[in-house]
Amino acid sequence: MNQRLKNDSFVDEVSKRVYNQLPNQSPVVSHVMLNIEQFEIGSRYVTAKVQNRYGENVTINIQGGRPGIELQESFFKIKEEKNGGPPSYAYLVTRLLQDNGKIFARKLPVVGRRYWLLIYEDTLLELSVKDAYDELEIIVV
Repeated sequence: MNQRLKNDSFVDEVSKRVYNQLPNQSPVVSHVMLNIEQFEIGSRYVTAKVQNRYGENVTINIQGGRPGIELQESFFKIKEEKNGGPPSYAYLVTRLLQDNGKIFARKLPVVGRRYWLLIYEDTLLELSVKDAYDELEIIVV
């Protein structure tokens, strides 16, 4: 998805800036594409069931708040960096189903690990409630 095209259009300026910062390969710790069939709307969050690399259904949870991501280990092959530290950031990228496939992109700090994937990002939550996308690419660095 991160093939950069001249005429890509973006949801906002933040998406354009983040998309142009996407790493090509060297600092990438893990990279996954999630296919989302349906969102379930809660009071202040949305959830969806997606399959991990083992074919198991795992819940992702998207909610508002301070931007960040808590990784779920069965989605990602996390290798500690050479200095022994955990991954620092995750880039989230999706193309909207409407609006001529505009690109939404964010760079979120990795704030921990859980037994489900937990994403804190206000605009992504709004897009989820509107069912505006069905794939989410996550690049962990």
